[in-house]
Amino acid sequence: MTRINRRDAFKAVAVTASGGLLMSQQAFAQEAGATVTQTAALLQGADVCAIIPEVTEGPYYFDPAMERVDITEGRPGLPTRIRLQVVDGACAPMPGARVDIWHCDATGVYSGYAGQGDDGSVDTTGQTFMRGTQFADDNGIVEFETVYPSWYRGRTTHVHFKIFLDETNILTGQIFFPDALSEYIYLNVAPYNDRAGTRDTLNSNDSIAAQSTRAAFAFIKELEQEYLVAMIVGVDPTASSAVGFSMGGGNRPAGGQPPGGGQGGPTGAADRTAMTPAVKGL
Repeated sequence: MTRINRRDAFKAVAVTASGGLLMSQQAFAQEAGATVTQTAALLQGADVCAIIPEVTEGPYYFDPAMERVDITEGRPGLPTRIRLQVVDGACAPMPGARVDIWHCDATGVYSGYAGQGDDGSVDTTGQTFMRGTQFADDNGIVEFETVYPSWYRGRTTHVHFKIFLDETNILTGQIFFPDALSEYIYLNVAPYNDRAGTRDTLNSNDSIAAQSTRAAFAFIKELEQEYLVAMIVGVDPTASSAVGFSMGGGNRPAGGQPPGGGQGGPTGAADRTAMTPAVKGL
């Protein structure tokens, strides 16, 4: 198998704004050492600042009650920093918002569930990798250190998120990645290319990606040691969530089965329906 480094993978794909990969120069020119305040101001002028539609939670959400930046728990993959800025419809930052993210690892499985993998034999019950919570700073920004997510049958490459403003305003959404970069990584970079099988779903035929609109496609920039995946998330402060806190497989995504067809929540998972703080400590 071909072994190439992260930079080779990034340079091997064409980057265009229409493909969702070209960085807004206004948004990311500061990466050489700008302050968080500067970052916030630049992100407000980035490519897309719009209210993001709410989409399905999917079958693999649970709250591990872990406020942390590094969510990898040492699992392998291409280092990736996810930066989200929470804003309202006028692109004004929303400090204090709680942001949860979760996604599959470089092998295509989620933590906390049995019955995963192409043959349904993978059990990650009791594990919490690729999950975490942060609270937005004064500029509405949160950051997570993770790895580039892999693929599984029935879904395009994505990262899930929930943004909590209060007990009823909970935006559930997904972050999407450029297919060209994902495909190159999966074919050429370990451990992604150690997997058997072929990816069957791209952005173009993923119904949830279509529902999410262009606002849910991230900007990606190559930094010295990692990728930066960044996106503005517009939240309607007056909305009430139609998804909220669904435990287990109650919100199975249309157009895609979970890895291995597993259902239900993790063993021993508590119902955290009431745990929706907008500000740390509430």
